[in-house]
Amino acid sequence: MIIGKGLIANLFTEVDSDEVVFFASGVSNSSEIRKEEFFREQNLVEETLVKNLEKLFVYFSTCSIYDSSKYNSPYVLHKLHIEEIIKQKAPNFLILRVSNAVGKGGNPNLLMNYLSRQIKTGQDLVVHQHATRNLIDVEDVKNITLKYVDSKNWNKIVNVAYSENFYIPEIILTFEILLNKKSKKSIENKGEHYSIDIHELEYQFSIQDKKEYLNNLIKKYYE
Repeated sequence: MIIGKGLIANLFTEVDSDEVVFFASGVSNSSEIRKEEFFREQNLVEETLVKNLEKLFVYFSTCSIYDSSKYNSPYVLHKLHIEEIIKQKAPNFLILRVSNAVGKGGNPNLLMNYLSRQIKTGQDLVVHQHATRNLIDVEDVKNITLKYVDSKNWNKIVNVAYSENFYIPEIILTFEILLNKKSKKSIENKGEHYSIDIHELEYQFSIQDKKEYLNNLIKKYYE
């Protein structure tokens, strides 16, 4: 069973199963503050849990909880609350905290979609020089998820992220090189870096080199 229609949900259409709930629906905008949006996701989670207690419940949460600039935001507090509900009510669950997933399509306001659009259309970009983001290919998200589902090593929280973060100026420069187009950017001496602990992640990335991984993401989804 797949709950959702977005970038993550679409990964599992070919492996849909009566034994697993892939819950990838709900609040995805980290700037969201509307309580009705949070209640909508909570209600859907609780309804789905009640109707599928015999199934493995896979919930896609967020690595934004590690970002000090967002830690007390309504979005992060909501996601942590949903995680607690699942831990208390699901007999078998996997909570996957995903970083910035990169793939074809998805929400136009996702970081990479936004940067690509601004650069291709020559729109202004305000860049925080010291800000970093962790980017991960949706194919890696899918592979990691299915590996944990198959392992039956459940009832845990897993950080699903790449081994290194990328500075925003570094991402923009790679876009400029591969798209052969200069961006209209202004640099501000701002931004925060936060790390994501993946030492327990049971997964080997096929591309280990950070620069090569970033190049591959942009060539694959944005060229």
